[in-house]
Amino acid sequence: MVRTDTFKRGVHPHDSKELTAGNPTQNAPLPKRVVIPLSQHIGAPAKAEVSIGDEVKKYQLIGSAPGFVSAPVHASISGKVVAISDFLHPSGRMVQSVVIESDEKDEGIALIDTPDFMALSADEIKALIRDAGIVGLGGAAFPTNVKLSPPKEKTIDVVILNGAECEPYLTADHRLMVEQPKSIVNGLKLIMKAVGVTNGYIGIEKNKPDAIEAMKKASEGEAGIEVRPLTVKYPQGAEKMLIKAITGREVPGKGGLPMDVGAVVQNVGTALAVYEAVRFGKPLIERIVTVTGRGVKEPKNLMVRIGTLVSEIIKDCGGLAEGAVKVISGGPMMGFAQWNLDVPVIKGTSGILVQSEDEFISTDEYSACIRCGRCIDVCPMGLNPSMISILSEKGRFEETKDYNLFDCFECGSCAFVCPSKRPMVQFVRLAKSQTKPG
Repeated sequence: MVRTDTFKRGVHPHDSKELTAGNPTQNAPLPKRVVIPLSQHIGAPAKAEVSIGDEVKKYQLIGSAPGFVSAPVHASISGKVVAISDFLHPSGRMVQSVVIESDEKDEGIALIDTPDFMALSADEIKALIRDAGIVGLGGAAFPTNVKLSPPKEKTIDVVILNGAECEPYLTADHRLMVEQPKSIVNGLKLIMKAVGVTNGYIGIEKNKPDAIEAMKKASEGEAGIEVRPLTVKYPQGAEKMLIKAITGREVPGKGGLPMDVGAVVQNVGTALAVYEAVRFGKPLIERIVTVTGRGVKEPKNLMVRIGTLVSEIIKDCGGLAEGAVKVISGGPMMGFAQWNLDVPVIKGTSGILVQSEDEFISTDEYSACIRCGRCIDVCPMGLNPSMISILSEKGRFEETKDYNLFDCFECGSCAFVCPSKRPMVQFVRLAKSQTKPG
């Protein structure tokens, strides 16, 4: 196995993590109302299992998974179902959602504790992960039990936990590793057992020395588990970059997946959710969210119930500061700008970034590509973003596939360095929406 600690190309944006990196996680106030989308994951939307007027308890199933690639959803508070309808989703789409008004009792259904959790079989572990509605918490939100069930012809020999958290500003994973390292290691051990491997790695960028120390201490004496400090470079936390950095293996282009090189990658937050589901029977109803940026008065790391509105979270952080100009769900490189703050936190929401005027870079008036080649120099996938953007801009969508459009995972490195301020990622998304792989 070739040992490296980074990948080719990439960029070095200022990380601005000092705003929240030292802030311990606090519990957000219990919301009075939650809006829980039935689609918070890649795959088929969940099917509502409650009706308007039903009384529900915390952890109760409110949406079942109708297909293999799907994930159930659960009530994050106790109270009454007051609406089941289409509501605005952080992606900008309207999504069927269950609205629950709190009874302020926060009563939950009984959970099943399994102290001897490592004695469970691989199939039992995957079933508990599925039933808990766990998806990738790094942002992709792919159903975890599906990711842990590769085709029989794909041999998996390594599991990698992603603790890189390379997105600027975000510190949710950082705080999690500092505050709950042993639970994350237990989650890694369960994931390793679920896919039948004996080698596990935890990749963490070197700008989080306290997290590296905590994870090393928590994994002491655990056979086959190693913590790997990584070079600080964006997008170090992307699956393919992480695999290259830690194992030296390259995921093939043209639709290749980590399983093609024997790897499964999971976020450290997902590992914690796996442990809590298998050990305590806890469904995924909350997550850590970094609320940050110089446009919010009190940046924090908050444990937030799924379905809490972004407007309420910002209010809990002192409100918008003078000069706040833009709110993003996620980080500045891969997040989605929000035009309405009455959207809910979903399972994939790692951060709420409020940019001030000084942090905001407008792309409203971009100019023509000047063929400088900077985007090609930094693209971690070795693509030609300039040609993809030019063809997409001209509506020649099918031709973008000649430049491996679908190998782009929209990290935004090209847009970061573009002197013409071209909205490269938006051009990529437009082309993907107008054509199909193959």
